[in-house]
Amino acid sequence: MDEVGRGALFGPVVAGAVILPEPLPAMLIEAGVTDSKRLTPAVRARLVPLIQDVAIAHAIGIASVAEIDRLNILQATFLAMRRAIARLDPEPHQCLVDGNRPIPHLAIAQQTLIKGDQISLSIASASILAKVWRDTLIIRLEKRYPGYFLESNKGYGTAAHCRAIAQLGTTRQHRRSFKLGHSGLNSSAALCMPLDLKP
Repeated sequence: MDEVGRGALFGPVVAGAVILPEPLPAMLIEAGVTDSKRLTPAVRARLVPLIQDVAIAHAIGIASVAEIDRLNILQATFLAMRRAIARLDPEPHQCLVDGNRPIPHLAIAQQTLIKGDQISLSIASASILAKVWRDTLIIRLEKRYPGYFLESNKGYGTAAHCRAIAQLGTTRQHRRSFKLGHSGLNSSAALCMPLDLKP
């Protein structure tokens, strides 16, 4: 289990969940499956069908911008994770979670792994599926919301994105619970931070 988009200003937070067979498929290791942030977009795209083919099950869960603003980003991330797990068939007997925070209200056993996407093949696989799914969505949304450089920033708070917010304002897909700096943003260094990261 892993998530992507937690720190973005725009779009949903997305969780990926993958069940791999045992012993772990050597072909995934040989193909270079690792933390999605360490891979190029082309490599991630190439790995997605390979992961899907060898996985016992895989699923995506999302939490919308409205849910992020209503719940806060941390709780919305947990919601996306629970939704991904609920879509797995068969249901896992244990969940490996990237990071140091267990998922609240989860009926199955779980183990947190700091930097899990670098040490667990299943977490790395989940991170790749979630990253490619979310990036594809954000690129599609750029056609609906032009001017924010979404294809290159994927909704994160780059200087160009923040300048666009200052000039164009926010859209329905911008997280209003984040300090987006649309009023009086004069510096590209004033990049948005979540108002509430507490549970």
